[in-house]
Amino acid sequence: MTEKAKYYDKRAHFWLRYWKKARHYDLYLAEESDYEGKWKTMATALPALPESAAARLSGFDRQMKVLVYGGAWCGDCVRQGPIFRQLAEACDKTELRFIDREISEELQDELRVLGALRVPIVVFLSEDFHEIGRFGDRLLHTYRRKAERETGEACDAGILPPSSADLVAEREEWLDIFERMLLMLRLAPPLRQRYED
Repeated sequence: MTEKAKYYDKRAHFWLRYWKKARHYDLYLAEESDYEGKWKTMATALPALPESAAARLSGFDRQMKVLVYGGAWCGDCVRQGPIFRQLAEACDKTELRFIDREISEELQDELRVLGALRVPIVVFLSEDFHEIGRFGDRLLHTYRRKAERETGEACDAGILPPSSADLVAEREEWLDIFERMLLMLRLAPPLRQRYED
């Protein structure tokens, strides 16, 4: 019997394969030109990232790959995609890519939530394509607001765009997730050994 390495991810080749198929933000939107305007409008509505928030994401000397599984047509993706871009740009060594939900049934099955095809799902990967973690589809703030609208006495049709306060609240939750993944990478024993830090 062959001895396994102490640190490995049997799905590293799986993630590498889909990473190669994924697109950078601008190229992804260019390929989805019917929806590009909605994404740009949402990006414009998103307030600038405060310096204190950006500071939480900088200074990490590790490569992190952020793979967003989504659909350009999806309202949740339209709202969160610009947030992902803003946060990834604040990180020192983070690369962000998007991959469409319809690209592969295999990927769909890997990323189902409650048995359903939900988007966006964000998969955080190390430089070796080891999964750090994944998160999606909506955040707590969004689910609370959705529950208020859909289970209360008056149900909102969801036609109006989110308020600036809602976008900031959602970004704050994603900020915590991004920071957590960066800290996990920074403290990972095999990477500390590799970089002697």
